[in-house]
Amino acid sequence: MEFKDKNVIVTGGTRGIGRAISLHFAKLGARVIAAYLNNDDAAAELTQAAAGLAGSIRTVKADVADSDGARSLIESGSSGALDILVNNAGIVRDGYLPMMSEMDWDDVLRGNLSSLFHCCKWGARKMIGRRGGVIINISSVSAFSGTSGQTNYAASKGAALSFTKSLARELGPMGIRVNAVAPGLIATDMTAAMKPDLVDQIVKSASLGRIGRVEEVAEVVAFLASQRASYITGQCLVVDGGII
Repeated sequence: MEFKDKNVIVTGGTRGIGRAISLHFAKLGARVIAAYLNNDDAAAELTQAAAGLAGSIRTVKADVADSDGARSLIESGSSGALDILVNNAGIVRDGYLPMMSEMDWDDVLRGNLSSLFHCCKWGARKMIGRRGGVIINISSVSAFSGTSGQTNYAASKGAALSFTKSLARELGPMGIRVNAVAPGLIATDMTAAMKPDLVDQIVKSASLGRIGRVEEVAEVVAFLASQRASYITGQCLVVDGGII
């Protein structure tokens, strides 16, 4: 019950890593708002999965890459107080740069970086008044190592790290901690759609020799949100089984 009665917002919170984060906080007693863009079935399934947990999960449909959507989510989802904000929303539009369309570039930057800006902007305003709170941004190992065919995605996730470090300096004096988590190859719908030979190549390069589990990422996010990490800010924890 570490997070009993804490208000938590998780963007992209109904599928994959975001789903695991939402469930983990709810298991620990938090009141979770899991935001999603368009998959109503996944949202309904998450609500059912949360039944009987120590905390609760409520799903909210919102386009957080839009300022009004992000503001509405923060205002309606935090019940007057926001303790923890996890920015997990993101998209991929893979393709080699010479053939990449401007739309694929713009969509990824908007989905991965503009959503970070809008949610942190409105979320920080909620937290500043209370002089406390935690923001955790989900980046990727692509920000460190780069990935062929993902110049747009890697650029957005690399920018998320610089964003995290700068925001940590801004909000630290107000008692707000800001950190990032960079997952490697994690078993999700996204990795299931990858070419098997590419997955095998990445697994062989990892020190632990396996794909990660979404629950392993959720544990790290919960640690950074907890009082055990009370003196950690402006950092990025890499959860990749030793890929980099």
